[in-house]
Amino acid sequence: MFRIFIDHLVVTAPSLEAGAAYVREALGASPRPGGEHARMGTHNLLLRLGESTYLEVIAANPAAPRPPRPRWFGLDTLAADAAPALKTWVARTGNIQGTATAATEALGAIEPMSRGALDWLITVPADGSLPLDGVAPALIEWHTDAHPASRLDDYGLSLKKLELFHPEPERVERLLKSLAVDGPVVVEKSAVPYAGHCTAARLVAHIATPDGVRILSG
Repeated sequence: MFRIFIDHLVVTAPSLEAGAAYVREALGASPRPGGEHARMGTHNLLLRLGESTYLEVIAANPAAPRPPRPRWFGLDTLAADAAPALKTWVARTGNIQGTATAATEALGAIEPMSRGALDWLITVPADGSLPLDGVAPALIEWHTDAHPASRLDDYGLSLKKLELFHPEPERVERLLKSLAVDGPVVVEKSAVPYAGHCTAARLVAHIATPDGVRILSG
């Protein structure tokens, strides 16, 4: 079985400026410029959360042509006045084909991507949606000598726990077991529907900072 690890958290935003402000207020640190994803018409900002973990703020790039396909991470459905939020996460594997085949949920087609000198494979649904409303991870296989997080400035931040809330927690647990996720990922049973109501799917990240543990959520 192929074990996988938390690679990065994804904050979607209507603009990088809005996303940066959200992260700065929540964590007390500002993400730095990343680059552009030509195939998706997006760009990003990055913030280190460890030697091989980081936070990504991603938005549609207004200076890039609209791609001939839906953008990833549900960005095409994001309203211009939408609040930035932690929307999903990406899990790292050394064998993306084998990991995707083992998954109990459809995570999308395996697509080649690049940003500057970086190359990788990642799962992306054809319609650009977020599997299990973002609670399921995208899978990534890096084709780089060093992990991108190792090249980012270290502001003393680290991911302590990632909580996953979903109306069908057992379904999420089956997925994580099939993926053999290694890391502080917890499926919260408080997301179970009650009294005819259904708790919305969301993620909550507990991040250690020099000023204590801060919360980033969807």
